[in-house]
Amino acid sequence: MADTSMEGPVAFDTVFTDLVRVETRLYNAVAERVKAEAGVGAGHFELLRYVRDHPDTRVADLASAFAIGVGTTSKIVDRLEKQGWMRRHPNPANRRSSLLALTRTGQSVLSRAEPAWQAAIQEILGGAVTTDELAALAQTLDTLRSDLEGRRLGLPAG
Repeated sequence: MADTSMEGPVAFDTVFTDLVRVETRLYNAVAERVKAEAGVGAGHFELLRYVRDHPDTRVADLASAFAIGVGTTSKIVDRLEKQGWMRRHPNPANRRSSLLALTRTGQSVLSRAEPAWQAAIQEILGGAVTTDELAALAQTLDTLRSDLEGRRLGLPAG
């Protein structure tokens, strides 16, 4: 039987289900477009963008930011290195970790993919909701994300 716990007139399970399904469909639609137009997967695009926007990021920083395991993140970085899009360099503050940087090829891939990413998001969201609805959604998601992060919920084990 479905959980019908209510907060006012809205069932929590309905909101949760809708949020997950919308996120999945939105991500898939944007990912398909970026792959078709720029030849890069959405997950790789996001990691490249994060490294660009956060110089000297470590694998552990990526794992934390994307709420995925360090081992999984390290394997993804290995793939990005093999493609020539990212490189590791020694961390002067900690010999046991490396810092990540984009290569020129990685920067080029990101520059090619970013317009497709932004256009897809704008087209999909802009075609579905008003500016006011989008602002309210952004505020709600920011509140929810801040709460989850503050309570350290949804992080991978280990």
